Amino acid sequence: MFADTPNPGYRLVLALVLGAALMLLDQRSDHVQPLRFAIGYLTAPVHYLAHVPSAMGQWASSQAVSRADLQSENNHLERQIMILQQRVQRLAVLEAENVRLRELLNSSAELDARVLAAEIIGIEPDPSRQEFVINKGGHAGVYRGQAVLDAGGLLGQVVDIGPLTARVLLITDASHALSVQVNRNGVRAILAGIGQPDRVRLLFVPDTADIIEGDLLVSTGLDQRFPRGYPVAEVIRVAHDPGAPFAIVEARPTANIDRASHVLLVERAAPRREREGGAQ
Repeated sequence: MFADTPNPGYRLVLALVLGAALMLLDQRSDHVQPLRFAIGYLTAPVHYLAHVPSAMGQWASSQAVSRADLQSENNHLERQIMILQQRVQRLAVLEAENVRLRELLNSSAELDARVLAAEIIGIEPDPSRQEFVINKGGHAGVYRGQAVLDAGGLLGQVVDIGPLTARVLLITDASHALSVQVNRNGVRAILAGIGQPDRVRLLFVPDTADIIEGDLLVSTGLDQRFPRGYPVAEVIRVAHDPGAPFAIVEARPTANIDRASHVLLVERAAPRREREGGAQ
């Protein structure tokens, strides 16, 4: 339009005058409305492009917040599920004990134990050791000898503590043993690890003991380490060697020894008399 104008300053002045005239005409009449509407097709992409960085930033922020919220909620639900499953384990054991009438009402085991959820953050690389590391330590109230379990049953016990972490020895380790009893009839025995994550063994079981495949073995609490009445293993093999005084009894841990990612640390409940004395 101003290609033949020799001085660029005139072009600027004419552009400003034309712009002011169009603005005045737009305010005083509707004749410019069709032109402005048509120009909107050209300016709309510019608006969208200018908004893209802001929209992408908001989208990325919302995605990050949503993922964090979902992960936090998922972790919370996993802990709640483990706690509920732990209580179901105790209910099954208490029901079996009530059927056998082996205890009086005032000495029954506590159902609601104090528990602390933790996450497994390390595995012992030595194949001869069955251990793992959790993300809770002395600052969280973890102590040596504290029982550790998952949704299936007992996993092991705390053997070493740091301020923020702790090391857990699994029941399948060859150096570990605990007192158990058959949930069906109350027969007691010593369960020991053999260094394999899917198998443990009962020691010195008399050949005449009433133990069969499928029996559930639960903790007795007699070792003063593990709380009483938690599932430990299921009998998978009973063999009788003619002439031998003891039977060969093998079992499979009920806990997910090689698949657990979160665990519960159970605080051993004080005897009822101690609690009643403290209350007084």
